[in-house]
Amino acid sequence: MTATKPTRPDEPPAATGDLESRVLQVLLKYWGFDVLRPLQLEAIAAGVSRRDSLVVLPTGGGKSVCYQIPPLLTGKLGIVISPLISLMKDQVDGLKLANYPAAAIFGGMDANQIGAIRREALSGRLKLLLVAPERILSDSFLTFLRAMDDGPGLGGFSIDEAHCISQWGHDFRPEYRRLAELREYFPDLPLHAYTATATPRVREDIVQQLALRDPEVLVGIFDRPNLTYRILPRVNADDQIEEALRRHEGRAAIVYCISRKETERLAASLTGRGLRADSYHAGMTPVQRHKVQDAFASERLNIVVATVAFGMGIDRSDVRCVIHAMMPKTVEHYQQETGRAGRDGLPSECVLFYSSADVMQWKRLMEFSAQNAETCPPPEAVEAQHELLEHMQRLSNGARCRHRSLSEYFGQSYPNSNCGACDLCLNELAPVPDVTTVARKIISCVARLYQASNTGFGAAYIAEVLRGAQIKRIVERRHDQLSTFGLMRELAKERIVSYINQLVDAGALVRTTGEYAVILTCAGSAAVLKGQIEVSLFDPVSTVALPKRRGSDPAAAGETSSDERGLFEFLRTLRRVVAESRGLPAYLVFGDNALEDMARVRPATLETFADIRGVGAAKLADFGEQFTVNIAQYCREHNLATDVAERSRPRQRLAAEPRGDRPPTEARKQAFALYARGASIDEVMQKTGYARSTSAQCLAEWISSAKPSSVAAWVDEKVYALIADAAEKMPEPRYKIIFDHFGGEFSYDQIRVVLTHRNALRA
Repeated sequence: MTATKPTRPDEPPAATGDLESRVLQVLLKYWGFDVLRPLQLEAIAAGVSRRDSLVVLPTGGGKSVCYQIPPLLTGKLGIVISPLISLMKDQVDGLKLANYPAAAIFGGMDANQIGAIRREALSGRLKLLLVAPERILSDSFLTFLRAMDDGPGLGGFSIDEAHCISQWGHDFRPEYRRLAELREYFPDLPLHAYTATATPRVREDIVQQLALRDPEVLVGIFDRPNLTYRILPRVNADDQIEEALRRHEGRAAIVYCISRKETERLAASLTGRGLRADSYHAGMTPVQRHKVQDAFASERLNIVVATVAFGMGIDRSDVRCVIHAMMPKTVEHYQQETGRAGRDGLPSECVLFYSSADVMQWKRLMEFSAQNAETCPPPEAVEAQHELLEHMQRLSNGARCRHRSLSEYFGQSYPNSNCGACDLCLNELAPVPDVTTVARKIISCVARLYQASNTGFGAAYIAEVLRGAQIKRIVERRHDQLSTFGLMRELAKERIVSYINQLVDAGALVRTTGEYAVILTCAGSAAVLKGQIEVSLFDPVSTVALPKRRGSDPAAAGETSSDERGLFEFLRTLRRVVAESRGLPAYLVFGDNALEDMARVRPATLETFADIRGVGAAKLADFGEQFTVNIAQYCREHNLATDVAERSRPRQRLAAEPRGDRPPTEARKQAFALYARGASIDEVMQKTGYARSTSAQCLAEWISSAKPSSVAAWVDEKVYALIADAAEKMPEPRYKIIFDHFGGEFSYDQIRVVLTHRNALRA
């Protein structure tokens, strides 16, 4: 996407034709990207033009940017409704890191904190405010919103996780139904619904429940080509899970279980096998859950074994493996949970270990939940949940391309005949020998059962008859007397069930709809029996036979050189240190894709560092010097050249943004006051608790704003003269060039002080 000359993002709204260039300017400034993802511009345009919208983009598709950019263009406060406190906190921390004026109000905050945020909003300085659905319609918050609408102005309401409003969705939440009342209180303001998982039926329900008016409906491509899907029969779960995790050793992974007890047992088992893992579930105390989340976000822990409660508030972009130890309840859950892998666009793996017992366990849990609910759920809601479970069962049992199956479930066609990224298309499913005989045995059994009882039976029951199981139900119905009884006694029940479901997918059998679906014969059945058509059946190969690290990250897959992999791991450590010094999750500093670009380009100057994707103006100012200095030092120690590759984002030069346009923190104020009295960098480190790099950055900021006549407190006048003279004679006085010119005699801190001071006096 090519932009025209960008305008200032804080100018009044311009003509529609100029919107793209203004959006790109804002995107570059705050997020460090100069290309929009599909449908982002259209979604942003709806926000700017105050038109209702429904935006459905896959996990990692950039939904948040769609509601974060309009307030910067219109100047009006955007309200985002999100159900997850941890996600709100991380999103606000990430925005503040980019110098974006955002805040969140959630439970546990005291009146003073909330009051300060409201005052900031009413002053017009705040541009984005995140709140929970339970708070948005409270009397006090509605009063505040009316004051905002009458004052600085409201831009509209963005509802995240909008599928929660639909009873046909996988995560229905009754409190979301009340959000339609916002239209009554603020009839002139737009509503924007955002979700990553919505079938056509759910999309229609969202529009209806929120009473959206002529909405702009934008539905992105659901397929995630960077994900490799594998669905394998569960035989020995602990061994199979360990094998999958070993393919991504040292990288982030999430293992999902159904029960709390199982998360604790499996985490202990993996730790005992040398893979450090912690469990996470809703039964833990808030302190325990926060400890695990914080360790995972800060990269001190890489494997979490969790119930579905985990991950909703975690935005770590470098998860390389998502494992389901049991079948999820719905395809939507599966899509959402596997979507936590590879959010940065890098190759990642998703493995599901399936057993037919999973279906029965989910049915028992759903029945228990309905019986213990405060209010009895309506029959249509119960029916919807059973139907969703059935869809997930079909996906698990099927032997079709996983990417195709997921795309078609969400109402989209899949153009490729071979995805190259699932167990089927990678030929990891072995063809069943003598497949025609196997298919005929199964079809004959379905027909004999119907003839004997005048009714159909489920796949699990048919499998029991075929394997000759002497169970009470079969004996009482005299099905053990059928000619097809025991025809496949050498096979496990799970394998026969898989064959039955594959025959359904092939059109050789049919499954009825409803809560108690049965398998029946059809026209295709007769064609198979007569030899008129052939079918294909597959068995999954053992996980041990899979190539090591297939579907892993590029560094592990050999797509980068050994030099680049070494620097990448060094930068991961640096990122973690920087994040811990700020009290932030590591992924908020830079994503893996940015680190890989750094490892490839090896930027040793601010100019080349600015051209790394994901480096915005604020991050250039905050982290540029620290990262370039460390990259240069690493390259010297390993005899590597710097600035060696084409920049990942060749575009207009991005200037480091001064941090003085936002209220400084107390520690930063203290640092400025200390520097005004001539304190050294070491003294500021001790007094503020800042790392050396941050303390040095504060000194540069203070010099730029205060413009002192002398900086002799930090650089001797003779040294100053030497550095200034050298810089004057150089066409491009870069830090590294000057550093090398003097053979390392003067530090980068000294060089930065001199150049910053010279530039400040000339400004």
